[in-house]
Amino acid sequence: MNIAVVDDEQIIREQICNYIEKQCAGCHVKAYETGKALLESGNHFDIVFLDIQMEGMNGIETAKALRKSHGKEKETILIFVTGIREYVFDAFDVSAFHYLLKPVEEEKFSEVFGRAVGEIENRKRQKKKQLFIKSKGLILDQSSILYLESRGKKVAIHTLKETLEIYAVLGELESQLTEGFCRCHRGYLVNMAYISMYDHESITLNNGERIYMSKKKHKEFVKAYMWYLQNGGISCV
Repeated sequence: MNIAVVDDEQIIREQICNYIEKQCAGCHVKAYETGKALLESGNHFDIVFLDIQMEGMNGIETAKALRKSHGKEKETILIFVTGIREYVFDAFDVSAFHYLLKPVEEEKFSEVFGRAVGEIENRKRQKKKQLFIKSKGLILDQSSILYLESRGKKVAIHTLKETLEIYAVLGELESQLTEGFCRCHRGYLVNMAYISMYDHESITLNNGERIYMSKKKHKEFVKAYMWYLQNGGISCV
């Protein structure tokens, strides 16, 4: 996780950096004295702690510039740090996550920082539940996919509403899918949420469709399906 601390007071920069390192030893932290230095760095940060009152470009101006830059920066979690309460309304305009008042108390910092990290993890989980089809510029909700079928140089994605056929390799799409999908055959990937029944040769989905089960994959499939059901998997039958 990449984190930036922007404040023209060295003592504040060091204080916040120390708080972060105590709570998140694996985080990569960079400190900047000005908003301009942050923007010119060209680095992307998951979280930015940003002082509002700074000489030159202030924190609000820096945040607006950040939001207008690259696509990823629109998702950056902004946490303002200031000694003046009145700026809280300006912070809303740039979708700030929180507003810390100086002097920053470690207990309050830990609470806000923990929530910010939780938000990042939640976003990652949500992204993992989507399948990006680059060739068509589509993003599919993985929960809407019944199964994927290899058709030579193409892959058919069978969803609740339609079947999409795209040029792709099944293995490449498999790397994007969550643990709710299982390779039951070299030519099939099934969403275990829609399984109605199975035997040694096939899997029946709750819409009545049947897909092949490889004898070599049967044992591996059963193990994966049992794990799925025992660990919160929800059947859509």
